[in-house]
Amino acid sequence: MNNTIEQISKVELGTGGPLVGVQGFGAMGISAAYGHTDDAAARDTLEATVEAGVTLLDTADMYGVGANEEFLAPFVAAHRDEITLATKFGIEYRADDPGYRAIRNDPAYVKRAVEASLRRLNVEVIDLYYMHRRDPAVPLAESVGAMAELVREGKVRHLGLSEVTGAELREAYAVHPIAALQTEWSVFSRDVERSAVGAAAELKVAFVPYSPLGRGFLTGAFTDANKDLSSSDFRQLLPRFTGDNAKANAALLAPLHKIAADHGATTAQIALAWVQHRAQAHGLTVVPIPGTRKRSRLLENAAATRITLTAEELALLEPLAGQVAGDRYSDMSLTSAAREAQGLSSE
Repeated sequence: MNNTIEQISKVELGTGGPLVGVQGFGAMGISAAYGHTDDAAARDTLEATVEAGVTLLDTADMYGVGANEEFLAPFVAAHRDEITLATKFGIEYRADDPGYRAIRNDPAYVKRAVEASLRRLNVEVIDLYYMHRRDPAVPLAESVGAMAELVREGKVRHLGLSEVTGAELREAYAVHPIAALQTEWSVFSRDVERSAVGAAAELKVAFVPYSPLGRGFLTGAFTDANKDLSSSDFRQLLPRFTGDNAKANAALLAPLHKIAADHGATTAQIALAWVQHRAQAHGLTVVPIPGTRKRSRLLENAAATRITLTAEELALLEPLAGQVAGDRYSDMSLTSAAREAQGLSSE
């Protein structure tokens, strides 16, 4: 029996950026948001990433209030030359105050946050450092300027932004080159196509879609979060996962089921293949970062990079985002979509 795992292809992350697998790995679920984690299974899944050529490893200082970075540190140490390590700052939580949350982009916080991440990850340099969410009260030039200083100091190699509009991306890029823009993008969530995708293509910034599987909804595994998910799973709070919204959205998966059957694939693989096709559709580098705690799912996700959808299949999936019931968050105020809507309403 041949147990060899076929590695995925590689792409450049931004102009002059690192070569990474065309699909990355989102590590959030290992330590936060989705209920209990089997640590041994999660570590085995991490090992599968490098075996499959999934080399962009994505975390953030807020995931588990630092616990995610600490969990990843031994894996990072063992594979430092094989992976591109990305983490984020900007959403501040406090372990001693569970109800506390603040958005921090001020230069003093940027400097303090990077030192804490370097310590938890036990590395000397972070390959890709993202501003996780934007505080409009802090001038973007100040925030990106502070991030650029980290590059000059050798603490960070490349800069990224998350949940910014096209106009904000251009403004930031004028201060310092941006390697990657990370925002939710899936067959169910396409607000980024309003301006961010076009700006990224224009500037040759790589797009890193988070939640390309709609936080698991596009796997077809859920009909009602209250029944299908544990009480500690934050998806219980997401409008798309509950009540009538969940039932309506589950019905929208019919085209994915049909296409998956035609390819001998899973609905998750078809959803990921759609996201990977955005590179061709919009003329930019796209590296989605699905997350999982299971080796089998990691390999399944990576195999989706080798699925090609026909024009007819893409047409079946095209209208779905416009039919989805419920927002992607219960509070959309921190998203680029909300700021963009506010800007459009004021024009």
